[in-house]
Amino acid sequence: MNKYKKLFLSLILDALGYVSFIIPGIGEFSDIVWAPVSAWVMTKMYKGKDGKIAGAVSFIEEAMPGLDVVPTFTLMWLYSYVLKPKKGKVIEA
Repeated sequence: MNKYKKLFLSLILDALGYVSFIIPGIGEFSDIVWAPVSAWVMTKMYKGKDGKIAGAVSFIEEAMPGLDVVPTFTLMWLYSYVLKPKKGKVIEA
């Protein structure tokens, strides 16, 4: 998947996570359903160890009340395509 398509999808998925703020009462119930779904989607979007860690973080973030404001998918995209050093590339202090 193209990295910019993945960014667009990340923004959409983070927006879906914000739905619980729109509908008081029902919103927290939606987190019970959305937490495992978001974790699964995260592991499919990002493979390997990074994807597994991001999936666990996504699950916890969605399952914990009040943490829905964290844009987990977008932060993972930023880590993967902007912050993560390339293999073989030396980072100087």
